[in-house]
Amino acid sequence: MTMEHEFEHVLKDGSTIHVRRIRPDDKARLLGMWDRTSAESRRLRFHGPFHMDESNVHRFTDLDPELQYAVVATRGRGDRERIVGVARYERDPDQLDHAEFAALIQDDEQGRGIGTVLVRQVALASEAAGIRTLSGDILSDNVRMLNLVRELGLEYTSGHDGGVVRSDLETQVTERFLDTVAAQERAAARVALSRFLRPEKVAVVGASRDRTTIGGMILDHLRQSDFSGVVYPVNPNARYVQGTAAYPSLADCPEVPDLAVVCVPAPLVVEVVERAAEVGVRAVCIISSGFAEIGPEGAARQEELLDVASQAGMRILGPNCMGVLNGNPDARMNATFSPVLPQPGRVSMSSQSGALGLAVLDHVESMGLGISTFVSVGNKADVSGNDLLLYWEEDPDTDVILMYVESFGNPRKFSRIARRISRSKPIVAVKSGRSTAGHRAASSHTAALAVTDDAVEALFAQAGGIRTKTLEEMFDCASLLSAPGTWPPGRNVAVVTNAGGPGILAADALAANNLEVPRLSDRTIATLQEFLPAEAGVSNPVDMIASASPESYGRAVRILGNADEIDVVFVIFIPTARADIDDVARELVAAREDIREDTPIVAVVMTSHGLPEPLRAANIPTFNFPEGAARALGRVGSYARWRRQPLGKVRVFDDIDKDGARRLVRQQLAPSTFEDGSIWLQPDAAKQLLRSYGIPVARSAIVESAKEAAEVQQQIGGPVAVKLTAPIHKADVGGVALDLETPEQIAEAIANIRGQLAERGLQQHGHRFLVQEMVSDGLEMVVGVTHDPSFGPLVLTGAGGTLVELLGDVSLRITPLTDVDVDNMLTQLKMAPLLTGYRGSPPADVAALKDMLRRVGAMVEDLPEVAELDLNPVFVRAEGQGVNSVDVRCKLRPAD
Repeated sequence: MTMEHEFEHVLKDGSTIHVRRIRPDDKARLLGMWDRTSAESRRLRFHGPFHMDESNVHRFTDLDPELQYAVVATRGRGDRERIVGVARYERDPDQLDHAEFAALIQDDEQGRGIGTVLVRQVALASEAAGIRTLSGDILSDNVRMLNLVRELGLEYTSGHDGGVVRSDLETQVTERFLDTVAAQERAAARVALSRFLRPEKVAVVGASRDRTTIGGMILDHLRQSDFSGVVYPVNPNARYVQGTAAYPSLADCPEVPDLAVVCVPAPLVVEVVERAAEVGVRAVCIISSGFAEIGPEGAARQEELLDVASQAGMRILGPNCMGVLNGNPDARMNATFSPVLPQPGRVSMSSQSGALGLAVLDHVESMGLGISTFVSVGNKADVSGNDLLLYWEEDPDTDVILMYVESFGNPRKFSRIARRISRSKPIVAVKSGRSTAGHRAASSHTAALAVTDDAVEALFAQAGGIRTKTLEEMFDCASLLSAPGTWPPGRNVAVVTNAGGPGILAADALAANNLEVPRLSDRTIATLQEFLPAEAGVSNPVDMIASASPESYGRAVRILGNADEIDVVFVIFIPTARADIDDVARELVAAREDIREDTPIVAVVMTSHGLPEPLRAANIPTFNFPEGAARALGRVGSYARWRRQPLGKVRVFDDIDKDGARRLVRQQLAPSTFEDGSIWLQPDAAKQLLRSYGIPVARSAIVESAKEAAEVQQQIGGPVAVKLTAPIHKADVGGVALDLETPEQIAEAIANIRGQLAERGLQQHGHRFLVQEMVSDGLEMVVGVTHDPSFGPLVLTGAGGTLVELLGDVSLRITPLTDVDVDNMLTQLKMAPLLTGYRGSPPADVAALKDMLRRVGAMVEDLPEVAELDLNPVFVRAEGQGVNSVDVRCKLRPAD
């Protein structure tokens, strides 16, 4: 589990806390917390009298990074930030895999789970530092701390010694730990989001008598939506609004609202939120625009909002959003400025664009696709898509999740949550920003290949998410996913139509979407021929020609739906004089009852007069054109196959030198002169790092002269390659010479390389050379690591060598890598047949390649400082002969 050193955490009461590492400038803030902490809490923390003041506070803020670590929980921002909790460990200098831990939480903040998140963060930091055991001496009457140890999810042992309980925590992250964290995250999200989605008392601040204003529309829509709770219009200038008594302020409302919907001009919003905090409102939805989306002035205003919310433990949705909607009959509510409240359904959706939300709700209603909940997140200043995913994960009213996403606030968390949720509920997302414009200039092959939109597509697939290119495609998928029994159990599709052209279009579209249109069995063909005219085509597609009757449709669907060779029946109908559209629809509905339960029917009705009501009522997915239906079916089919795959396991290696690798990384980063603290490793250091993780590299040495190079060649005992050590593409500047066997050849090669550099004005790179054993047998592949700005660390593999970027045959996955992830990476490559033996060639050592990928994945999880890694080429030898990295480039960057 990759740790973060600074993040927002949702507590068990639904409020958020900011968690970060302690800093030397925290002295005054820490003393402020000390003053707000009771004598009893101090006694429990320090086991007796202790006083913190300006003379000793530095002991808790100015830490030795090799031996100490501390993390704080804060409320407020900027100058108003205050510390409300602190936890730390101190390493035993004589036993570096052991440390002592302790925590102190401000009295009025206790009981919310702050101590749990801080000690858990300390445990993650200690595990990352190579500490195996955290020990804490806890007074036996410190019940909250004893409960905290049990709630962490870590394995632990306890022993009593008088009035002290000694608790020893194992820092290794286990499945139990991950399950505990996930359960607590879900519970916290449920508390926080229920105030937005299932409130009993809603205040509309800025409610207006004019129903054409935002405040007027939202009040009107709330009152018209059969909301079972109470609505408080807040308007200081009117006694009555839309026939309802109004209140001058939130403080004047008869009861504290569960939710305040704010529709006032941006300059007034902060004051409204401050008043909401004073009266105890815990959820505020800010419709108003004029915040971070307009530039620095708005961003500063948004920061003020977050400061107020943080101080009060309040959650904010928006700003710059269109509101929230609940379509369920028992909690029906329309707190948006959309006049459309779709029928109840099992689909929940979030949208980052408010204006888009208006069109979405209108389209949903026209499709007849019911909505459970809809949330417009706007600027995502606080409540995010990740919060909503956690809420919907166990929401009994949500079966399908739709998301329109412009950016990811916490992509690592999104990936972790989505991968888990997708096992039980499909997530369909439109992620805008598909172009590569604005990507940074890539300095390695891996970075250049990983910035394409294909990388994002692969990452959604790995997490089980269905990514679509357009909103229309998203809703097409939703109509399939929300209908019972429409997830294809296999790839084989039977197409039945009354027109040849659409049937051919359907067959092409299905094939393009990873589905098969197989020839029907002789038995199935014979059964169809019993009632179809001689002119009909019965091989697949089944073209019943224009004279097909409704009864012919019903009979054909029954035959195809029970055929052993068919997984899905794809029905196309073009209205003709011989067949009424509703009669055909009724036949399809009746036929569905007579075919296998696991064989879906997908209908395409090519008419401009709306979809047939019988199909809509029976929840049979119906489309206007075959191409859209085929795309949706292909995506849902891929998702169904992903769900049938095993979860996969992340391999834990017991033969790696994690501590040695960490020391090497720290040593190498220390002298960096780059502004961002990064450094390209010299080849010898890069290979030392790889060997720490058991990643095979060719034998080599760094030299400065032809004489030294000749000596290394003698030690290797065979042909060698001579390469520049500079972090540039060596082949582009003539910086590589191969198959050198004699001192004369080596001296000539080094002289030639220096001459090439001089011609290009790159003499400064010609001082050091890598002499490496020649490795030339096997398939040339690339293995690499880069950090995607949206999804974090990526591991890449594919066809390697000098044409790696030209060929572009690569696959990517986010870490951590499971064995299933690694298998899928290789099988999706176009060059995959070469790995298993192509046209008589021997199979490659795929097992060794998979082992290398898993080790690279483990390294980047353990060492987030590995910003880029480029192993190109990696020679994959014949089965049983292993793999070998030849050219290695590695860039480190401080993880924080």
